[in-house]
Amino acid sequence: MEKIVRFENIRNFAYLNDGVLARPARGIVLNFFGLGNTSMFGEDTEEGKFYGARGLLYLVPYLNPWAWMNRAAVRLTDEIVGAVSEGLGLRGLPVLSSGGSMGGLSAIVYTAYAARTPVACVANCPVCDAVFHYGERPDLPRTLYSALYEYGGTLTEALGSISPIHLVGKLPRIPYRILHCDADRAVAIGRHSVPFAEKMRAAGSDITLEVIHGRGHCDLGQEGAETYKKHILEAFE
Repeated sequence: MEKIVRFENIRNFAYLNDGVLARPARGIVLNFFGLGNTSMFGEDTEEGKFYGARGLLYLVPYLNPWAWMNRAAVRLTDEIVGAVSEGLGLRGLPVLSSGGSMGGLSAIVYTAYAARTPVACVANCPVCDAVFHYGERPDLPRTLYSALYEYGGTLTEALGSISPIHLVGKLPRIPYRILHCDADRAVAIGRHSVPFAEKMRAAGSDITLEVIHGRGHCDLGQEGAETYKKHILEAFE
C-alpha cells in the first residue's frame, strides 16, 4: 500500500507540538502510549509545551492501541518521523524514544528496528520480557496474539522479537534510562526491569535503573517525573 502520511495530514496520525516550539529545533522526543490508549489531542499538552519551550519537538504516534511495537508499528512510526522531518525541513534531527508500560517496551524495541536509530531511550515501568508478560495477566494474551497474528514461527519466537530482554544483542549502544516503581502490580519490576538491566550491563550497555519506592504502575510521583524529564533533556545536551 502507498504511504499516505504527510505533514499536511500529520494530526490524523500523531500529536505534534510544532505550534509551541521554540526554534531552532534541537531534536525529536518520541513518546509511545501504553496498552489500550486511544487518545488524540486537539490542543497542546503540558508535555508538548514543556518540551517545545526547550526547542524539542514532542511527537506522539497514534499507533494501534494493541500494537506492542510490532512490524507495522515500527514502519508507521518511521513514516510519521519522516513526514515531520520532511515537512519542517529538519532532516537529521536526533530522535529520543520514550514511553511507559507497553509504551516503555515500544520505546526500547523501536531502537532496535528504527530507520533512524534513536540517540537515547527513557522508559517508565517498561514491559521488558514479553514472553513472560503473555501470562502475567489474563487481559494480555488477546492483545499480544492480535499484534503478532501474522508472524511466522512459534508464538514464543514472535514474542521474543518484541521483547527487550530477548533483544539485548540487537539493541544499539545508546543510553537507556529506566525508572520502575517497586509496588507495580501490573508489570513486576523483578521480572522485567531488574533482569533486563542486569543483562544489558553484562553486555556492556549504558543503562541505569532507578527504583521508585512505594508507588504503583507508572506512578513516578513528582520527583520521579522530574527525573524522567531530566534524562530526556540530558540526551540533547
